Parts: sequence; structure tokens; C-alpha cells
Amino acid sequence: MSEDARFEDGADKPLRLLAQDAEDLQVLSSLVQDAVFPMGEMRYLPKERRFAILLNRFRWEDATGHRQPGRAYERARTILVFDDVVSVASSGLDRADSEVVMSLLSLTWQPGTDGAGRVELALAGDGAVAVDVECVNAILQDVTRPYVAPSGKMPSHPEDG
Repeated sequence: MSEDARFEDGADKPLRLLAQDAEDLQVLSSLVQDAVFPMGEMRYLPKERRFAILLNRFRWEDATGHRQPGRAYERARTILVFDDVVSVASSGLDRADSEVVMSLLSLTWQPGTDGAGRVELALAGDGAVAVDVECVNAILQDVTRPYVAPSGKMPSHPEDG
């Protein structure tokens, strides 16, 4: 008899997740919350119908419950890719400054017709990126080993509580 995987089973493994519906996208959203990246790490490739961001993702999956006391909080370099992209638009961003560091707060799905819709990336400071897609088709993949979070702390949102 096989046993279901447990959350702890993936604690030290690199993530590679595929999102194909709104529920899957919520999982990705929880994992990229508080990821940071320079504006220049966003790329829209219209010929490939792809939008990608290279993130410094906080490892939420390691920061809860089973984390060993005294162990440092970690981040990992992670790529977030959306395929089947029709268009990309942004608001509240100064695209001329490629070095400004952005903080990703959430991903939300706005359904359209026939499986199409919009993935909205909410950024700290009222910035946003809208990715219009034919369907939910996203990959989140760690591309480096985890490293100690420079702040040494877990991100917090005092305004939420």
C-alpha cells in the first residue's frame, strides 16, 4: 500500500511545480509571496508567447512547522514562467529603472472565456503586472540551491494582523 507524500518530504528538495488551473495558481502564489527581483529580471518574449521572472524566492515550505530551531531562513533563485501568453501590461512601475527591486505579493487569476484569462501579479508599492493568457500554464522551478536569506528573518506583514 502506498502512502501519500507529506509536506516534510519536500523540505530540502528544489521545487518544480506546474500550474494548470486557478487552484494550482493559488499554490504558486503562496510559494512566491515576498519574492524579490530587480525589474530587469522580467522578460516578455512575444514570439515564444512566454513571460518569465527570475525571483529570489523566500522558502516558505521550509519556514513553517518542521524547520529546525536555530536554522537560518532561506531563499532560492527561482524562475516563474507563464506560457500561452497573449499580452503583458504593467501599471505603477518605472520600467526605465531595471535595477529597482520589486517585491511580489501575490498571483491572482481573473477568468475570461473558454479557459482564457488574466494572471495578475501584485507588487509592493501598488505596482502590478497583468499577463493575459489563453489558459493557465505556468511553471515554478528553483534554479539554485537555497541560500541564507540576507535579512536573516522571515517576511512579515504587520498590516495583515
